[in-house]
Amino acid sequence: MSSQEISEENLPAGQSTDAAHGAVKVADEEHPFADPGLPPHEHRIQDIDEQAAKRSERTVALLFTVSMLSTIAFIASYVAIPVDKAVYIWPIGHLSALNFALGTTLGLALFCIGAGAVHWARTLMSDVELADERHPVEATPEVKAKVLADFQQGAKESALGRRKLIRNTMFGALALFPLSGVVLLRDLGPLPGTKLRHTSWARGKKLVNMNTNEPLRPADVLVGSLTFAMPEGLDEHDHDFLKDIAKDALMIIRLEPKDIKDRRELEWSYEGIVAYSKICTHVGCPISLYEQQTHHALCPCHQSTFDLADGGRVIFGPAGHALPQLRITVGEDGYLEAVSDFEEPVGPAFWERG
Repeated sequence: MSSQEISEENLPAGQSTDAAHGAVKVADEEHPFADPGLPPHEHRIQDIDEQAAKRSERTVALLFTVSMLSTIAFIASYVAIPVDKAVYIWPIGHLSALNFALGTTLGLALFCIGAGAVHWARTLMSDVELADERHPVEATPEVKAKVLADFQQGAKESALGRRKLIRNTMFGALALFPLSGVVLLRDLGPLPGTKLRHTSWARGKKLVNMNTNEPLRPADVLVGSLTFAMPEGLDEHDHDFLKDIAKDALMIIRLEPKDIKDRRELEWSYEGIVAYSKICTHVGCPISLYEQQTHHALCPCHQSTFDLADGGRVIFGPAGHALPQLRITVGEDGYLEAVSDFEEPVGPAFWERG
């Protein structure tokens, strides 16, 4: 009823025309839009033509299959393509072949899973419009039962059990895709049982001064001095030099034999010359500070302090293990050399040295 249709004879006793106009105005403000309802449902071609539904099913299955193949290609690229290999892509220029292959295959695998799911929902799942009244936040038992019934109805209408080609290829794509993340674990580092437990040091390897690249004689190491050494045979221009030196670097210190407290340290030294790993056992920082009077070595990263006159044990800081000592001697030619490799892994402890 509009305000123009209100007359005195239609009003209740005691109510004026102005009051009635105000009530209608308030009602119009509360409901400014009429309920438009839902348009008539239009069936898709897949709803009435099983051949069209089969074509959509094959399309979805093809997308899931491409996703599976892309995941396999991702893993193959990660294993087969060298890190330093480049590829020219016009108009971008030269790119890392590995990064380009990984990005392309991973992106394609994700896209095909998403595109397959969207195409499945738009062409084969039910698209009947449903209207539902708003309800309180806390669901009533009736609402819970309705949600469960709707879920069961949706599962039935998805035809997941009937369209086995879609189901199997979707499961295959979803099962293969997580393997991409598993393969990436390789970048966390080498396996503990191989490279982490061993260095380049071996019996007969000479100690080479890292500054002069010359083998060290006992006379080259003075009491109270600190010298950094590496095993002979390392080439600073070699591709793996930085990886090797990160494990092989030594601190060479000459102490008075009477100042060495640890018996094994004394036996593994030569005339007071001791060799310890330069790599801190906390997080692997290079140790470079030496206090001559106390024979303490200090890691500048987190202030772990080691007593080089007492087996390299930790006397301060977060490091959990003593510095590994390298057993040394003098060869027939008069140069300092290693007796063997380190007897324990160098650097940060892993798996409690297990």
